[in-house]
Amino acid sequence: MELGRAGLAWAAALLLAALGAQAAAGDFDPYRVLGVGRSSSQADIKKAYKRLAREWHPDKNKDPGAEDKFIQISKAYEILSNEEKRANFDRYGDAGESQGYSQHQHRQFHHFHEGFYFDESFFHFPFNSERRDTSDEKYLLHFSHYINEIVPDSFKKPYLIKITSDWCFSCIHIEPVWKEVAQELEALGVGIGVVHAGYERRLAHHLGAHSTPSLLGLINGKITFFHNAVIRENLRQFVENLLPGNLVEKITDKNYIRFLSNWKKENKPHVLLFDHMPVVPLLYKLIAFAYRDYLSFGYVYVGLRGTEKLSSQYNINVYTPTMMIFKEHIDRPADVVQARDMKKQLIDDFLSQNKFLMVARLTNQRLFQELCPVKKSHRQRKHCVILLTGEGDKFAEAYEAFLTFAVANTKDTLKFVHIYNDRQPEFADALLMDEEKYRGKSAVVILERRNNAGKIAYKTLEEAWQGSKEDNFILLDLLDQLRTDPGLLSSETVLADLNDELAPMFLIRWLYSMLDYISDCWDSLFHSNCDSSDTRDSPPSEKEETAAKTEKNDASFSKESNSRIPKKGFVEVTELTDINYNSNLVRLRPGHMNVVLILSNSTKTMLLQKFALEVYTFTGSSSLHFSFLSLDKHREWLEYLLEFAQDAAPIPNQYDKHFLERDYTGYVLALNGHKKYFCLFKPHRSGDEGGTLGSCEDYDSSLHTEARGKSSCSPGSRFIKNKLHKLSFWMERLLEGSLQRFYIPSWPALD
Repeated sequence: MELGRAGLAWAAALLLAALGAQAAAGDFDPYRVLGVGRSSSQADIKKAYKRLAREWHPDKNKDPGAEDKFIQISKAYEILSNEEKRANFDRYGDAGESQGYSQHQHRQFHHFHEGFYFDESFFHFPFNSERRDTSDEKYLLHFSHYINEIVPDSFKKPYLIKITSDWCFSCIHIEPVWKEVAQELEALGVGIGVVHAGYERRLAHHLGAHSTPSLLGLINGKITFFHNAVIRENLRQFVENLLPGNLVEKITDKNYIRFLSNWKKENKPHVLLFDHMPVVPLLYKLIAFAYRDYLSFGYVYVGLRGTEKLSSQYNINVYTPTMMIFKEHIDRPADVVQARDMKKQLIDDFLSQNKFLMVARLTNQRLFQELCPVKKSHRQRKHCVILLTGEGDKFAEAYEAFLTFAVANTKDTLKFVHIYNDRQPEFADALLMDEEKYRGKSAVVILERRNNAGKIAYKTLEEAWQGSKEDNFILLDLLDQLRTDPGLLSSETVLADLNDELAPMFLIRWLYSMLDYISDCWDSLFHSNCDSSDTRDSPPSEKEETAAKTEKNDASFSKESNSRIPKKGFVEVTELTDINYNSNLVRLRPGHMNVVLILSNSTKTMLLQKFALEVYTFTGSSSLHFSFLSLDKHREWLEYLLEFAQDAAPIPNQYDKHFLERDYTGYVLALNGHKKYFCLFKPHRSGDEGGTLGSCEDYDSSLHTEARGKSSCSPGSRFIKNKLHKLSFWMERLLEGSLQRFYIPSWPALD
């Protein structure tokens, strides 16, 4: 009987506490928080929310109460932007859910029932997010942090992200598994993130998460959702499946010589991991992904028959994991690390010290900048010794002698590299003033980069490099003098960026040409009305299409750049509207892309003229379509898309009073409707540089449009046209497949 009375007293206490909290909830007025009236439209509410969110975002506002204020603003907008919740609040003073409670009210209720020794942990329902998510606090993501840091970092490591919210029973259910897996994967090098959908609505919407809990993976900027039972094995396998399948090659006695000998072709050191595990460990795959631009990775299962010769040759302890780095010499490793417990930090330290060959070949500008960094001060001078040579057996002896010299003299302040003259002719010509003297021979240059614009100071050895003892003494003497006399580098010049030798330019161009040819043949077999002359004579529709005609025999288009011969004498550019949006983008055939120019009414004529000139040589490709989008009509659609391209669109802590006037004219987007990604061209904004025509007359004479306005030679018109300067080079990279891709969950409605 006494126990029953105690139970009733306990229930009554809880009921009174709940009623007290419910009454306190009535103090929360979303209209007052946003500063709008009860009759305000959704547009007014949205405008007020944006203004307040920018002002009180914790990343921007350092006020101690900014976070609480931002949470209130988000909750107020969540209620008023939902018509059902808004109606409930208008009728009953409550939105029908407890998310309207402030943190203060939570604390009041928490302390009240704690006085009776019953807190949330008694019921195992830790609804209070402050207590439930303490382990997730360090993983919480904000929109700006995600765009500016997490997305770029996903090109180095995959991320596992959880979207959660308050009052979510399923979120509570998966929390123990999530906590265990997050700690385990983070130690291996996987990035972990948590998004609170109640406080970061914009980021949750950006990720395409429409319910909680949701789990997703992020790699190379692309999002993949997890659809399986939330258990440890499934989550580990999900992360492993995000990684490319060709990161690590299985190595045996039969293929190890071929694998290690590829150092010259790939211009990378090669890494071998010897372990007794039958499958490649996840840690090793993650390391291979992080260093894939610098190193090639192989895995040797020492318990497998067919690896005995390999283990014996390098004296491997089969009971201890061993990692070896091989550079120019495959008969012996350049460095070795061995440990019973191979931790990520140990491997990172080991690999970061061995990212490059002893005498790496400069194949692109990025490699040049890493190996030969710009000097930061007189005490931090770094010099590069470059062998300018050729390919083939004729130059092998000079290269081997240079390699031997480099191995004996490499220091932190001195790097040795080589370059092929025929692959980097501009680079070689800038450094070798007397070309005849070094024709068919190798030369050595000592240089120091002065700035990122290409300025260098250098000295070229007077005689060609043959690798003799005399050559070694001369070079060694110069390097000794350089330590005390920086003025030894008496010559200066400005170097152009190196060609990217590894870009698959020629093969992909040929492949596109063949695909276009096959497509044309297929069309000609099944369509009898494919006479290009008829098409050329018929003008496009005035309502939907703007035809920017360009003369076929224009001198500005060389035969070399015209790999896809245009079929028409003009460029058909269709305006992207809500009528043709689905057919021109959402339901675009696989393999096809729509290249969209962003313009305004005031810049329409000039930008279309320049756009036609830049893309004309690509109109022969049947997989490309060209459109333009009015910024005056569809600014919100564009800004939503640009949120998926880091640093392209403004984010909450970067808004300013000129946000609505932000100029996107001249942006070009290549949209792949089927695969849901786009590539972005940002307008060229500098002055009249090399490659830009100097006068309007020369420019306009090569271009003819049906609706041609008055030609203007004002600086303003030149500035607008110059926004699309080098667009043709961007188009080349688009067809090569070398542009960065920004994936989106789904295409937004144009209206």
